[in-house]
Amino acid sequence: MIEWRDTAICLGSRPHGESAVILDVFTPNQGRHSGMVRGGAGRKMGPILQPGAQLDVVWKARLDDHLGSFTVEPVRSRMAQALAHRVALHGVSAVTETLRVVLAERDPHPRLYRATEGLLDLLDQPDLWPLGYLRWEMLLLEVLGFGLDLDRCVTSGSTEDLVYISPKSGRAVSRVAAGDWADRLLPMVPCLRGADGENADVAAALDVTGYFLAKNGTVEGKLPEARARFLAVLRSSGGV
Repeated sequence: MIEWRDTAICLGSRPHGESAVILDVFTPNQGRHSGMVRGGAGRKMGPILQPGAQLDVVWKARLDDHLGSFTVEPVRSRMAQALAHRVALHGVSAVTETLRVVLAERDPHPRLYRATEGLLDLLDQPDLWPLGYLRWEMLLLEVLGFGLDLDRCVTSGSTEDLVYISPKSGRAVSRVAAGDWADRLLPMVPCLRGADGENADVAAALDVTGYFLAKNGTVEGKLPEARARFLAVLRSSGGV
């Protein structure tokens, strides 16, 4: 029998038989991991297994490559904070669904886990959340091995007038170096380099990070609809 225990962020669940669910979680030491929860579809467990919830989980299986089963204890729910603001509500879904799509199962990413937990703990601060989410998604690209390099021009080495990003390399391109290729490059949205921005600016920056996530982090080149809905909320008036 194989067994481990870890803290976890609930990414979601799906029905399994009459009363069980297959639970998908993100943990610092085991990465994204799935397992069956008996009674997970019942009235007692249903409210606990909400996306974004903090859990204490124990996973057991006869062999390491088996699905295995979870026993789950709630640590804290984040649903109340999420329901208070549109940005937070759609943001939780964007985080959890994006992780389910881009992370390989059972591949630990403790740094990303800490950043994800920190981001979800900001759900009651909707003014900070959009930029926080952008920084998180840039870290996600870095963890996957496709981080953006925006400090100097990829062709000239210049640090001045960096207004484009190469869609091939994810590196900055200056206005002069772009020349006739400018219309084939991605825009350098200022908040990608640490500047503040309104929600619409953040959404424009997320179009860029989303391009690289879809290109390098997904099998089918498509990110979840939950992320698209989150960007739509950011682009709407006020976004909150």
